[in-house]
Amino acid sequence: MLTYYRSIGGKLTLAEGYIDGCWINAADPSPEELARISRETGLELDYLSYPLDPDERSRFEREDGNLLIIMQTSYRLPDTSDIPYDTVPLGILHTDHCLVTVCMLEDNPVIKDVISGLVRRVSTVKKNRLTLQLFLRNAQRFLIDVRQINKRVDVIEDKLENSQQNRELLNLLKLEKSLVYFMTGLKANEAMMERVKRDRIFEMYEEDSELLDDVLIENLQAIEMASIASNILTSMAGAFASVISNNVNQVVKVLTITTILVAIPTLVTSIFGMNVPVPFHDNPNGMWIVLGLAGGLAAGVGYLFYRWRVF
Repeated sequence: MLTYYRSIGGKLTLAEGYIDGCWINAADPSPEELARISRETGLELDYLSYPLDPDERSRFEREDGNLLIIMQTSYRLPDTSDIPYDTVPLGILHTDHCLVTVCMLEDNPVIKDVISGLVRRVSTVKKNRLTLQLFLRNAQRFLIDVRQINKRVDVIEDKLENSQQNRELLNLLKLEKSLVYFMTGLKANEAMMERVKRDRIFEMYEEDSELLDDVLIENLQAIEMASIASNILTSMAGAFASVISNNVNQVVKVLTITTILVAIPTLVTSIFGMNVPVPFHDNPNGMWIVLGLAGGLAAGVGYLFYRWRVF
């Protein structure tokens, strides 16, 4: 899907088509839409297709005066997916007259936040400033998603205290896998942005340099938060694996004690049920005496278990 935007008074508005100074957003574009962008901007089709590769790494390159920047962005997967969060490349392309963003997602969270007005003073004419604003919002989105993961961990932790199944433990492992993807993407973004700062791939004024410094700080904070959360999850998974095992052992112990206590009356009544002469066989109250004996033996064994702190 292709959408054209231009800024008026620091706010984004929809444009009917291509004009100089616009921002073209290509969300999960079709080959025909990519061809249209190529005709309007002069960008090569291969250049436009790079961000559509899910395994594309964070980097930047120049070709024929055009600039391509690819960074990793976070996004939440549907509840039916194997993991709750993943990363996806977002391409930012500079031409002489416009800025183009390309992503394989129809609804990239970073682009959505910028379009919805969460980023202030957006100007599509100032391509370099808009690129840095996308960098900053991307780092903030990572921070938001890491905090959401921490909240989900707290919920799972409460369930794990009395759990005897592996479902919650598997959910922790899925969250840990998402954090690994986050840290990989964040570190790749950091390396790319450090090169942007060092090589000065586009002109930056003092305010832009300060904005890039803010981006690097936010990105570093996201890396540290993801690393801390991942370490906590690793330790928690091991600890709660032991908790689950201990809970299962407690259940097995109760079942074992119950089996022993039930087996004692069964043994006694089986002996007195044999077709041979036994005590109390001619006593009219023999049945009650046998039952009392069986119950007394079971109670005695139960008391011994209690004294030995078996349960």
